[in-house]
Amino acid sequence: MTDQAITDVAAYMKDLGARARSAARALARAETAAKDAALLAMVEALDLSRAEIAAANAEDLAAGAAKGLDAAMLDRLELTPGRVDAMLEGLRQIAALPDPIGAITDLNYRPSGIQVGRMRVPLGVVGIIYESRPNVTADAAGLCLKSGNATVLRGGSEAIRSNQAIAACIRTGLMAAGLPADGVQVVATTDRAAVGAMITMPESIDVIIPRGGKGLIERISRDARVPVIKHLDGICHIYIDDKADLDKALRVTMNAKTQRYGTCNTLETLLVDEGVAHAILPSLGAALSEKGVELRGCERTCALLPQAVAATAEDWDTEYLAPILSIRVVAGLDQAMDHIAAHGSAHTDAIITEDYSRARRFLREVDSSSVMVNASTRFADGFEYGLGAEIGISTDKFHARGPVGLEGLTSVKFVVLGNGEVRG
Repeated sequence: MTDQAITDVAAYMKDLGARARSAARALARAETAAKDAALLAMVEALDLSRAEIAAANAEDLAAGAAKGLDAAMLDRLELTPGRVDAMLEGLRQIAALPDPIGAITDLNYRPSGIQVGRMRVPLGVVGIIYESRPNVTADAAGLCLKSGNATVLRGGSEAIRSNQAIAACIRTGLMAAGLPADGVQVVATTDRAAVGAMITMPESIDVIIPRGGKGLIERISRDARVPVIKHLDGICHIYIDDKADLDKALRVTMNAKTQRYGTCNTLETLLVDEGVAHAILPSLGAALSEKGVELRGCERTCALLPQAVAATAEDWDTEYLAPILSIRVVAGLDQAMDHIAAHGSAHTDAIITEDYSRARRFLREVDSSSVMVNASTRFADGFEYGLGAEIGISTDKFHARGPVGLEGLTSVKFVVLGNGEVRG
């Protein structure tokens, strides 16, 4: 069904959701071999359809340029041959990952004679709402399939042609493995009413994962009647303790801030213990300035760094996603953790210290989805954590937290094994 043929969005989404729910039952019982075969068939179909995908993407890029999309958005939208290669490799890697579904853990005998354990099961139907990057279509489809879930994908209107071209290959892969084509459905309309329908369809969709700008995620979190796995901000901190190895602190801080500016795990606020501020800030400030990073600091920071401008109250609560860094000099570990508690986003925070007791306190007391000792915040990533791939990062405390990989797309149920036991 094409966008032009969809006149009743509500009815279209209701039908799409019903078909996804039906497909979810088949995928939940699918054998690992069938899921892996589908993933590899998707790779083959995508590889054979490079010309069609490139043509669709060229149309999206031309339409985006005509609409005045900025260079960064057009870059995210573009499917270069290298990005198509990466998309195919991502699906191969997902196929190679262990299948979490059906695994039974914690199986123990009870005094009654029964055995009680937990079995990992799919969530059901996962709805994913995302912007710009059409490669997300393949990544999300692959992760959801391997974890036994059906998925409904709603990409941005700017990528509609690219997403549909990729979706055709995904359907081909599913059918080649004898799995239902409705197991992965890409919404074929650009009407925004489709998003409103997705987030209010608990009878068809079990969880929503939004991937995009803060405005999109805030709207979905506010209006959804379906559980949401999300993070709003990545206001990540590093605290340099007065027991830090300063060479290590310099290396880690530079990587956390300058390796990439536009990611949610990039350092946004640096906290420096007053005992070492005079020793590290001049050299660190010079290195950051050489990279073109604008420095915004507290009064004590500005006294040590003449190139820094005074930070405002708003700076401590801002995710820049740009070459800008806020710096505050603090009076020890407690003040650093107080600052993180007041201004952090529960994403990723790190301490640089050689003091074991302080490292342990930081790990225990900082309430974020990833907490690190002597390592760059840029490691907060599913691939780097050994999850193989991720569908997003969650700063919520329930269901999934941190990078969401295959296991994050599953739940558990209790299983009981008996031999005729009855309760007395």
